[in-house]
Amino acid sequence: MSLHPNRIRRPLLLIFFVWSFQSVLLSQPEPITGLELTPYDHHIELDWDQSPNPFVQGYRIYGSQDGSEYEFLGFTNNVTTTFIDFLGDWDATGSYYIRALDNGGNLSEPSDTISATTFEMTDEELLDMVQAYTLRYFYDFGHPVSGLARERSTTNTVTSGGSGFGIMALIVGAERGFITYEEAFDRTEKIVNFLMTVPRFQGAFSHWMNGATGQVIPFSALDNGGDLVETAFLIQGLLTARQYYDGDEPAEVQLRENITQLWEEVNWNWYRRQTQPILTWHWSPQFEFDLNLPIRGFNEAHIIYLLAIAAPNEAFNIPAFLYDTGWASGSYANNIEHYGYPLEVGRGKGGPLFFSHYSYLGFDPRGIADEYTNYFARNTAHSLINYEHCIENPYNREGYSAEVWGITASDDPFVGYLAHSPDNPQEDNGTIAPTAALGSMPYTPNESIRAMKFFYRELGDRLWGRYGFKDAFNLGANWFAESYLAIDQGPIICMIENYRSGLLWDLFMQNPEIQPALDEIGFTPDSSVIINSQTDVSVLFSGLPQVVPQPLAGPASLHLTLKEPTRLSANLINAEGQLIQQLFPEALFPAGEQQIDFELRNHLSSGTYFLLLNTPLGQQWLPIIKSN
Repeated sequence: MSLHPNRIRRPLLLIFFVWSFQSVLLSQPEPITGLELTPYDHHIELDWDQSPNPFVQGYRIYGSQDGSEYEFLGFTNNVTTTFIDFLGDWDATGSYYIRALDNGGNLSEPSDTISATTFEMTDEELLDMVQAYTLRYFYDFGHPVSGLARERSTTNTVTSGGSGFGIMALIVGAERGFITYEEAFDRTEKIVNFLMTVPRFQGAFSHWMNGATGQVIPFSALDNGGDLVETAFLIQGLLTARQYYDGDEPAEVQLRENITQLWEEVNWNWYRRQTQPILTWHWSPQFEFDLNLPIRGFNEAHIIYLLAIAAPNEAFNIPAFLYDTGWASGSYANNIEHYGYPLEVGRGKGGPLFFSHYSYLGFDPRGIADEYTNYFARNTAHSLINYEHCIENPYNREGYSAEVWGITASDDPFVGYLAHSPDNPQEDNGTIAPTAALGSMPYTPNESIRAMKFFYRELGDRLWGRYGFKDAFNLGANWFAESYLAIDQGPIICMIENYRSGLLWDLFMQNPEIQPALDEIGFTPDSSVIINSQTDVSVLFSGLPQVVPQPLAGPASLHLTLKEPTRLSANLINAEGQLIQQLFPEALFPAGEQQIDFELRNHLSSGTYFLLLNTPLGQQWLPIIKSN
């Protein structure tokens, strides 16, 4: 059989035209537009417009520091239009241009060349920067279908507990102006609407879900159903959002109603196997309670018992006595002491630091105590023990110091992921996670901010990225994680905010179900305060700092004489140990006599307060008598 000549020519012509079309398009991409630079303390961020050319495969970034020759800095893919150049100091000038690269290996002409200079940021500016970058993990990187938080930066699997943290992070973002109120609301609404459709197990959510469909992704062989601890972290975030989005618009009313429905439908009582004196972590229709993991403290699960007792559905909540027979059962109260700090509940040196973070992103432990301890004081002691352990460094881990501390669960260079703890050398293998020190900021502000500065300024070229601090590092292994985890990013942004303003604590505690549950459990007011410094700060001063006048009803001043230039900041603390307001941000004061003026908020009631003066060596507490 012979072939018609046109049957040969047409495919050849088609190939020729496709080749010609691509040759034209691939001749040279258009120059990149919209290049903008944002300078920070030690780095500059580059942002530019995405190329409309479908054949562009990525972008080559070129830079010069302080007038040096331009060099190739890195390459991003065709959808990544952000690049971070870590210059490593302030007062450093970076100049940059970008060239697009297409599939044929053709480079565009350079974009415009622009420059920016880093600058020394105050503590407040650094905290803003860390919070803003960390928010990106939950907002920019949230799952596109559900809006939920991905379990880690390398997966589409979403996490229930991490999404609870993310919902609170959105609130912080809106309050700080990183995103708008409307953007935070829209994302929260998207998340809640999705949660209304996913499989639940006696009202409880699974640990992991498919971010597009909501179907369960088993966390382990027997864990393919409800996870009560992850559910509690999610509900903690949802209840915080229920108080924040308080408008009268129909969408906000509906959001609150949906959150209430999700809250009411969790059958906490089911997870005590209906009659047992303790809650159980997991249940699934297939394996029922085969995992058989009881929830008892002290660990990350404190919030579970508070919510289970507070739950508004009387058929699904638990009696208050389970707090003692469940959460506080076993070897709970031990009255241990390490480095001079009492750890009234818990074991060893307190375990991983996330024990003092996850339950307290919303639950405010300040100024109250149950029959066992004041948890703000307990968590402060836990954080300081962890800090002092790293200074002592009993296992001789490389790099541990007053600036490099924070042992908690994180990714690990040797076993993938590990719940690191200071209690033994197998668990404390030299891996430090930024979330540990930064999540402890309400408890140890001086020590945490010092660590934050070191992580960023000294290790930032390997530890800082698009979503802020990467998950962990191990100096002895010369290892820096490339990953981000939702459960580690969440405490960073949320606990920094609780240190700065108490915002999330205030919102969560406003839920009407919470205080009655605390009363049932037996929480009472308590003014225990851990003064988190064993250092004698008086060596900085000539004489004792004083607040005048006393008592005060209006403007006031802190009078002191510094022996040498010193960085100082101050907060107002009430008699229950609660942070009330920042009196002045950190600044460098010269040697000699100083008068630092401040004013208390008008609405403060009469009584005794404390000015907490933060110094590089520790803290000085000064009483203030407020009168109206």
